[in-house]
Amino acid sequence: MYNRRGELRQKIAFKVAIPIAILILTLIFAFVIINTATAGARDTDSPVVYVLRIEGTITEGTAMDVQEGLAEAEDAHADAILIELDTPGGLVESTLKITEAIMNSKVPVITYVTPRGAIAASAGSFILVSGNIAAMTPGTTIGAAMPVSIGISGRKPADNKTVKFFAEHIASIANSSGKNATQAKLFVTENAVLNADKALQRGVIDVIASNEPELLRIVDGREVNIDGNNITMRTRNASLHYKGESARSSLLKLLGNPQIAVILLIVGLYGLIFGFMSPGTYVPEMIGAICLVLSLYGMGLFTVNMFGVLLIIIAVILFIAEALTPTFGILTTGAVMCLIIGALILPKEPLLFDPRWFRGFTITVLGIAVASAAFFFFAVGAVLKARRRRPKVGAEELIGRITKAMTKITEDGGTIKIHGELWNARTRGEEIEKGAKVEVVAREGLTLIVRRANDRGA
Repeated sequence: MYNRRGELRQKIAFKVAIPIAILILTLIFAFVIINTATAGARDTDSPVVYVLRIEGTITEGTAMDVQEGLAEAEDAHADAILIELDTPGGLVESTLKITEAIMNSKVPVITYVTPRGAIAASAGSFILVSGNIAAMTPGTTIGAAMPVSIGISGRKPADNKTVKFFAEHIASIANSSGKNATQAKLFVTENAVLNADKALQRGVIDVIASNEPELLRIVDGREVNIDGNNITMRTRNASLHYKGESARSSLLKLLGNPQIAVILLIVGLYGLIFGFMSPGTYVPEMIGAICLVLSLYGMGLFTVNMFGVLLIIIAVILFIAEALTPTFGILTTGAVMCLIIGALILPKEPLLFDPRWFRGFTITVLGIAVASAAFFFFAVGAVLKARRRRPKVGAEELIGRITKAMTKITEDGGTIKIHGELWNARTRGEEIEKGAKVEVVAREGLTLIVRRANDRGA
């Protein structure tokens, strides 16, 4: 009997296992066939172009995003990489990381200023000329790549040594990618600016195209040099793969912006100080600590002038001191000056930015200073108002209160109730019936002097 049961189980298992095994093998076979067919179609019929977008301020997050995109395109054996540009510039070190990654890419890179009205200013010019093929949309602009620094007197060119270095560096990049090195140097030394037509005439770019399909059609069949090997571009009718920003690169892009770093630093300091002044809620301290940590991390992504950080801290301390010991604006004036100077000199490294960015940065700093001054002037007003208010202690705080007579009140005595407590009360000659409204006018020991309230609200 047991043998029969064992044989039955074996037969059932055998009948179930065979179909399952066949199904698994079929799925594996289909997966292999589909992937093989896809790879074959991709290799022979449909080129793949990875599209990366550089937009806004170039920070460490931008560099990370481009590096990740180039590596991903290489791993996927893409036929080309298209980097679309619309940027006013950014941080020097981040820009150098991007150009280095582009120049060492195993996949041909097309740099493209788009859409109409876009710019590749300052740092964007370095990135544009680093591509194997550089292109622009009509109505776009490049140039103004002189490294600058900002300080108390505003924006000014970096020292001659720095300018010469970056002029030679952009010329070296242009030479390696077959662009006009002389014109590229003028972007740095003379802050030269070119539109699409002039950039093509002077050999800074290779193509003018109105849109992506037109660009990919024009560059199809052109040869580019990668590591000494000539590679023919295959981009006609290519399928485009758009790479989105990763969460990490987006966060770094935000925190690495000097404007954001300054705002977070000041908010963090205010949060900590207000939290310590009014303990118990923990909310200001928590927000302040988070903002301070984020600002310190963001400032670690670019070179910071520690004297600027010190001036910002002194400014916050002066604001707080003004609120605690009003000096009628003397400390606030000093705080505003320290805050503006400290914020303006905070970025220490030379920057590759379009002048429009500096205007925005200056407006941000001035806005923070004015808002801080207005807030603390308001705080000073509240402190002075509190100081002028007559102090009231104990029963004296009851003077002026209106309530009801609990009993009949005469000059010999009676009872009223205030704040849930019964008080002895008497009048100065008048007689007040029970339930009438009375007003406390004075105090004699533990007895309150009252009078009829003349129908005023209780």
